[in-house]
Amino acid sequence: VKRKQKLRKYIVGWVGYYHLANMKRFCLETDEWLRRRIRMCIWKAWKKPKTKVVNLIRCGIAKWQAYQWGNTRLAYWRIAGSPILSIAMSNDRLRKQGYVCLLDAYLGWNPK
Repeated sequence: VKRKQKLRKYIVGWVGYYHLANMKRFCLETDEWLRRRIRMCIWKAWKKPKTKVVNLIRCGIAKWQAYQWGNTRLAYWRIAGSPILSIAMSNDRLRKQGYVCLLDAYLGWNPK
């Protein structure tokens, strides 16, 4: 909750300051990185393999894939970019959870 609030405050302030610049492409690229970073933080917070498996199954991943990815030893950043985590924690799900999208904030100022 605290991470979401800090991120929202930072993004809204940043976009409010720089909204005059033409930065749609920059927002798209930064959003990709930001979403991957958020996925990494969530994955890291799950800590134990059992928790990871249970949460992946809750997110709609097949049991065998959840077990396979929940018990992997790959680095957090690498897993955050995997197709499994992109499906489990899709952009829409992250938005519903309250994470702000940089591009949405920018388009609020420049709706073109």
